[in-house]
Amino acid sequence: MKIGVLALQGDFAEHISMLKQIDADTAEVRLPKHLDGLDGLIMPGGESTTIGKLAEAYGLMEPLREFGKSRAIWGTCAGAIFLSKDIGRDQPLLGLMNIKVRRNAFGRQVDSFETDLNIDELMKATGTQHPYHAVFIRAPIIESVSGNVKVLAALEDGRIVAAQEGRWLATSFHPELTSDTRFHEFFISLAS
Repeated sequence: MKIGVLALQGDFAEHISMLKQIDADTAEVRLPKHLDGLDGLIMPGGESTTIGKLAEAYGLMEPLREFGKSRAIWGTCAGAIFLSKDIGRDQPLLGLMNIKVRRNAFGRQVDSFETDLNIDELMKATGTQHPYHAVFIRAPIIESVSGNVKVLAALEDGRIVAAQEGRWLATSFHPELTSDTRFHEFFISLAS
């Protein structure tokens, strides 16, 4: 099992560190050839417009779309925006996952927060019963889902913050900024 992390911009190093904690083989992805031999790909948080423009500049857009047709992709925060079909504005998107996302839905950096989420699918997959402590930093929300998308987690007010469509996963929060490896383990189960 080899998991790549899109390393154009953002907190890719933190995802690699989490993957190494669970003994996953990892690779940084900056060019199309770096996708060869990967079982899954994580697209990290950062700045979604910048990630999209860099992906276009490095010729990654079509290779990433092709990769996603048969393999697992997980977008966290900006990565979830990049993975989505619609964000209500014009910027480069992969357009794979049937979700509509709103950028910076919780406000500015000062409005960042942490909260515990009960995520049944995650607890089932990892055999645990305790909530997942989620870190939100200038986070998007998933405004709506369509097709075969399954909502994995929502805040108490109903705003969706995690969703899954087959082997694609989107989270508004940053699992790489915690010490809890369960989301990375869950993603590996999708990729295998």
